[in-house]
Amino acid sequence: MAEGSSGRRRFSDKWGKHELDVLAVLSSAFPQWLTSRQIAQRVKAYADSYGELADQAAKAAFAKQFQRDRAKLAAMGIAIESRQPEYSSKSEGQDFASYRLQLGDEPRVRLHFEPEDLPVLAAANYLARSMSMSSEPEQPQLTHQSRTTPRVPQTPIPGLGLDSIAPGLGTQTIPDALVKVIDSRRFAATVDVDGEHLNVAYTDSDDLAMYVLEHPGASIVSPQEAVDAFHRRLHAATQFTLADETASDNSATVVSEAISSVSEPGDPESIKAQAKKNGASFQTGSEVDRRLRLMLFLSAHLGEEFSLAELAERFIGKSKGGDDLKKQINIIHKDINTLTTVSDDGEMAGSQFFDIDWPLLDSEGIVSATNSLGLERLAGISPQYLSMLTASVSYLAHAPLLPAYQRDQAESLYRRLRKHVTPGQTPWLSLTGYEIEPRSFTIVKRAISTGSLLDMEYTDGAGRTRRKLVAPAKIFVDEGVYYAAVWTDVAKAAPKEMKSHVVKDTTIDKTNGKPRTWQVLRLARIEDATMVEPVAKLDIPDVPVAELRKWNFDNGTAAVFITDQSGLPFIKSLPGAQVEACGTGEKVHLIVSSDSWFVAFCIAHARHITAVAPETLRTMIVARAQRELSLSESDK
Repeated sequence: MAEGSSGRRRFSDKWGKHELDVLAVLSSAFPQWLTSRQIAQRVKAYADSYGELADQAAKAAFAKQFQRDRAKLAAMGIAIESRQPEYSSKSEGQDFASYRLQLGDEPRVRLHFEPEDLPVLAAANYLARSMSMSSEPEQPQLTHQSRTTPRVPQTPIPGLGLDSIAPGLGTQTIPDALVKVIDSRRFAATVDVDGEHLNVAYTDSDDLAMYVLEHPGASIVSPQEAVDAFHRRLHAATQFTLADETASDNSATVVSEAISSVSEPGDPESIKAQAKKNGASFQTGSEVDRRLRLMLFLSAHLGEEFSLAELAERFIGKSKGGDDLKKQINIIHKDINTLTTVSDDGEMAGSQFFDIDWPLLDSEGIVSATNSLGLERLAGISPQYLSMLTASVSYLAHAPLLPAYQRDQAESLYRRLRKHVTPGQTPWLSLTGYEIEPRSFTIVKRAISTGSLLDMEYTDGAGRTRRKLVAPAKIFVDEGVYYAAVWTDVAKAAPKEMKSHVVKDTTIDKTNGKPRTWQVLRLARIEDATMVEPVAKLDIPDVPVAELRKWNFDNGTAAVFITDQSGLPFIKSLPGAQVEACGTGEKVHLIVSSDSWFVAFCIAHARHITAVAPETLRTMIVARAQRELSLSESDK
């Protein structure tokens, strides 16, 4: 304890033990409600500091500290609910609120996870927690929230419940690239896509508008602020004028990273090296968080035996051996002592969560706990959160955010999790800019990694179905579309019975006047594909994605748009754009391979675009904006 300037003892909790005390008191009392006075009397740290709450200053100090502790527990996944007593009177000295643990009406789900599941499970847990949206249908919005307000939990984040059945989850490394992608999308909206509701995380209103427009028939369901922002862009797009298409000699080319090659984000060793370099994504948590996770784990495994070394690896991380292991074992032993401390007067004012088999612990270093004060009720996953977690695992299995080996593990984990989720109740989610890959993505990617040929049927630009034997070399994303670059000169590697399917691309490359022998296809147009073992090795040249993109744009459309400001961030993301000053804004020239993409792009950024060209594209933009507005009006 520390003395305040007024002589009153100020609360001090060096070891963060009072959160555990609060949890012990409320758990032992469940399902009864405890008043503020009862909590202050039973939690030793509060009782020592604030006594019987005899004056208003003590009450105010207690209320401030208790709400702080309550918020910490809620952030860790343990919620304390409150209610107003039926009768209360300040003059009589009664409390105005009472509290108890919020356990929900449904039992928690306990599953078994293998060690190889943990990296993917940790990533999915990070994604599910970041979405911070309730999966319960149509919950009423009690308070108005601005569209600029970051996502906040609608229900307590149940991370520790998962830790209790997946020990070691908190020691996993989340890929830094994944953390950046998720954290940059600070807002969430519910979007109807073909009658299915998706929880979509997005960066800003432009970003969400682009997502909706790239999914024909999609509409924003909530929040209303996002709906209104989308409508403002539609109205602005209907006012576009025709831009002057001439270019000056002072235009500059934008150097952009918008074209991304879809390759392996990293092998296990590179991820470990990255984690060592950047510890921000290492999910160990605080000392109190570790003790809470250990507490819930032991509560979920009463009577079972675990060595101190095993618990140290699960809750601190893999040691380097020797002194490092001894240090970690001592930390866990200290945690066990903290979780079994009894107050001086012997009453339930300390954190005596368990009865420990002390002779077994002292002689063999093995922990076996019993009598958890009912805390096993907190162990496991709530059905609601399991639905969100299942959706997150499925998304990570099919979006280009994890290495291939982890995505295969995610697919396996999803098949196991979905058995425990009620059909139709999974709250599917998405992140803007990271679409689920087309159906053919997996087999094309596998053919690239194994050096196989691909016998494929695909739809050409005229809508005809064709068949061809090719060697896929690269997959890249441009303008939100997945493309595969395939090498067509595969005659020497083709099996004899498949020679007839070899069709060499003889299109002349405009840069050197030679046959390019490359073909760039949209993955979505590959209808069916089978991997074929080559009979000879092919020497396929390594061509940069930027050059492949140029070939893809031979039949592109020259487009122009004018902005009302200069230096706008979304212009910097346009590859190969020519930019020149134009009044207070800029004139941007670019070649687009997809007219529909350009239409969506201009509407999404309509608050800063004033004119577009050519007239054919301007007409398409205005028509699309008017159609979206009419559809939204008809839905009202």
